[in-house]
Amino acid sequence: MKEYEYSFKVKNIKPYIDYCKSEGFIKISENKQIRNWYQNDTKINARVTVNIINDTEKIVIDFKEEDCSDAILKNSRESLPLLVDNDMKALNSILDILGYKENVHIERTRIVYKKDTVKFEIDKYIKPEKMCVVAIEGEKVIVDEIYDYISNNIIDQ
Repeated sequence: MKEYEYSFKVKNIKPYIDYCKSEGFIKISENKQIRNWYQNDTKINARVTVNIINDTEKIVIDFKEEDCSDAILKNSRESLPLLVDNDMKALNSILDILGYKENVHIERTRIVYKKDTVKFEIDKYIKPEKMCVVAIEGEKVIVDEIYDYISNNIIDQ
């Protein structure tokens, strides 16, 4: 599956949440995530994500093309997530046999808003460093319009 996404650091997430609400985006979720990125000698990274929802952990694995650039616009392939039955021993053995080694550990709170084909992912990172990141993904033409509007009209304070 091809992903078309703008992703950028911000100082304050409130203006982006306000934009989503004012434009009719629906809040889909807000939960804590712990994610470990794994790399091997291919250009495909494995990501194991623990989603903590109402004190319940759901673990998923997915794969994404490596993109080490600092570019705001990212256009890469990404798999659908696969729900793992909390068997980290089996999952780690699969990653090991495929030559994946843990590379990055992150912890964040993710808030997701959605409207039609567009999704906002608004993240407040705790680790590896405290920061906020906004991602807008979806259909190219609509995402381009939204990014153009917010980059010209939202003042990041």
